[in-house]
Amino acid sequence: MDISSLYNISSGAVKAAAEQTYAAKQVAAKEKSKDLFGAILDTAVENLHTTNSYISDMENEEIKVALGETDNTHDLSIALQKASTALQYTVAVRDRFLEAYREIMQMQI
Repeated sequence: MDISSLYNISSGAVKAAAEQTYAAKQVAAKEKSKDLFGAILDTAVENLHTTNSYISDMENEEIKVALGETDNTHDLSIALQKASTALQYTVAVRDRFLEAYREIMQMQI
């Protein structure tokens, strides 16, 4: 049973319990927002690692073709496209992040 709606009750014990419940909900909401930010940050870092991996694969394919170790240009073109797409996505996310940061910094409190 949720007792947070019982603020009009004159009992001190019920009011204290209601305030305790409200405080617990506030703490839980703050923890959830911290967890959410942490999850977003972890995802961003993981995406950066993926982008770096695609760029590394592209460079390895370029080296293989340049050294004559392979004649398969199909793998090179796939690696180039993956790296290009991942880099474009990373730059777009960075630009949005910087735009949001500038907007927050311009807010007056």
